[in-house]
Amino acid sequence: MPIKLPLLTSVFALTAGTAALADMNFNRIASFPVFTNMAEGEDAARETSAEIVTVTADGNTLVYSDSPLGVIGRIDITDPANPQPLGNIALDGEPTAVSALGDTVFVGINTSESFTSPSGRLAHYAVATGEMVADCDLGGQPDSTAVAPDGSFVVVAVENERDEDAGDGRVPQMPAGHVSIIPLDADGMMQCDAQVRADVTGLADVAPDDPEPEFVDVNAAGEIAVTLQENNHIVVLNASGEVLSHFSAGTVSLEGVDAQDDGALDFTDTLADVPREPDALQWIDEDHFVIANEGDMDGGSRGFTVFHKDGTEVYESGPSFEHALVQIGHYPDSRSDAKGVEPEGMEFATFDGTPMIFLLSERGSVVGVYDMTDPTNPVLAQLLPSGIAPEGAVAIPGRNLLAIANEADDAGPRSHVMLFEYAEGEARYPQLTSAGSDELIGWGAISGMVAGEGGTVYAVNDSFYGMQPSIFTIDTGATPARIMDVTRITRDGQPAQLMDLEGITLDGEGNFYVASEGRLDRGILHAIHHVTAEGDLAATIPFPKEIMAVERRWAAEGITRVGTMLWVALQREFDDDPAGMVKVLAYDLETQEWGAVHYPLTSVDTGWVGLSEITAHGDWMYFVERDDQFSNSAIKAVTRVPMDQMVAAPLGETLPVVEKETVRDLREDLAGFNGYIQDKVEGMAIFGDGTTWISTDNDGVDDSSGETFFFSIGRM
Repeated sequence: MPIKLPLLTSVFALTAGTAALADMNFNRIASFPVFTNMAEGEDAARETSAEIVTVTADGNTLVYSDSPLGVIGRIDITDPANPQPLGNIALDGEPTAVSALGDTVFVGINTSESFTSPSGRLAHYAVATGEMVADCDLGGQPDSTAVAPDGSFVVVAVENERDEDAGDGRVPQMPAGHVSIIPLDADGMMQCDAQVRADVTGLADVAPDDPEPEFVDVNAAGEIAVTLQENNHIVVLNASGEVLSHFSAGTVSLEGVDAQDDGALDFTDTLADVPREPDALQWIDEDHFVIANEGDMDGGSRGFTVFHKDGTEVYESGPSFEHALVQIGHYPDSRSDAKGVEPEGMEFATFDGTPMIFLLSERGSVVGVYDMTDPTNPVLAQLLPSGIAPEGAVAIPGRNLLAIANEADDAGPRSHVMLFEYAEGEARYPQLTSAGSDELIGWGAISGMVAGEGGTVYAVNDSFYGMQPSIFTIDTGATPARIMDVTRITRDGQPAQLMDLEGITLDGEGNFYVASEGRLDRGILHAIHHVTAEGDLAATIPFPKEIMAVERRWAAEGITRVGTMLWVALQREFDDDPAGMVKVLAYDLETQEWGAVHYPLTSVDTGWVGLSEITAHGDWMYFVERDDQFSNSAIKAVTRVPMDQMVAAPLGETLPVVEKETVRDLREDLAGFNGYIQDKVEGMAIFGDGTTWISTDNDGVDDSSGETFFFSIGRM
């Protein structure tokens, strides 16, 4: 059982009394891992993916499509803070979309044998029993579905998607897609014989003979808006399938973007005439709709656009949505040369009298909440942490809830459906931002920290940004904490490459020592670097030959200074360490001699355990010890060792083993953010009065949710 001593006071306890005075905000209240919907005895390690999500009329049951499993899953959200599995409904094909009507759901099912022989059905299921009550052939491969607000028909975008490996992945690739409109009777049952297959060929400038309908939505007047993503076109139909209007989605020129996948965040590029190639579309009233400009073949303008249904463009977001994600550390640099933050899914609803869109960034893993009161001037209200790769969303305004389906699934956090509540209280995310700085400061992969003066924390990024090693100056007195400035580390005036910064400490004279974790196969040296306040690399202290002879990849993970001694925490055992013992290196700045002690790691059944930070404070040396697991984590903890035990022995001799005690189980703090427990607790800074700040490393938003938790755990 973890030890939790009373010497630390939770930051939540310190701020709880102010919540009632705050505005209305969305905050995450629960996360549901969709693999838990599998029946007993099934292989829960199989890939799952919550993609499109809908909700029954009573607002109590979520239903989502799960393509890898070939099922639709159900979640009981009667208590939204404690969602419960209701099991999966097996299908005879791949679900592509779901739309609810009452206590039933329409499911688009892809049964295609090949790209050139597409087929599919729209199946109608009773949610409670899983019984299929009707089934209509669609004459092709379905993508998006939508039910008319008055329940008079259901519409399907029949895409007949292209083969990205054929013909250089270009359209046209026949057969063409169409839009299926199926009337519903008074009981909500499909009238398959009355199905209309609306012809949308011959309209687009791009591959007019091969329209590929992507997404559909229906307004209160029964008008259907359809995006043809690969064709960069939009069509408006009536319920009879007649074309009311159609127009190109157009192009956007972007300034101040990063167009290079180069391990640096540099927003100085310009992209000219980028096709929007929209994915999702949502009506916001009877005359206007919004498109999410994800891009596909050639485009992706990284934002959203508001159109009048006659084709008049009334608002273009440009790079503003992407810039907002940059400021909260959610910019996916590895996608810079592609489609950036890649807005894909979208939802619209009115909460407390305010019309809102919820714009899903697939690659940034964020939901942007916009006030759409004035369609010509949307206002960004919030940014929500969604989990990895949000694909679908459903709003439940009658219960003040929002559900987000996240499709990415791997051995770590798995695929989740996350729930947010709109209520009085301060927004709990983001916890760190560069908003308000004089320049657009991109950041991510925070890996080491140290406390300065006056509430200032200095932090470094790791090798994910290997072309841009940086020191960030953070004001912890702001809410959220704010990155005020950034110092780029340079060598002879150029970015100091071949560094993997994992720790930082002060030198007592206004400069810094940083610890770099080596990776010899990439030419990265195990070393301590002395860096000036201006960022100049003044000196390098390589690890000694005794360490280099036994080194492993998982090395320096933190650095702290005690007088003339620099202490460096190594993450995991080297070749000469007993199992479960990791070195804490000591370097004497005066004698230039090295030594070490052994730190005993916690034994776990799954994965590995290592150190990820070290900080000296008073009579104690504090560490962050963690495993590499997520919500099944066995340890994420702040531990401490009496300073009088930190007496290094020379390298090569038997090292003294220090005695540790646990002072904070950080799993409780991480679970309190109502997502999954993050694996990488990497930073810790302790001020003179004992106030302690913790941060997580978001891995540069690469196969990660991008969430950075930056929070105080009170005073030591």
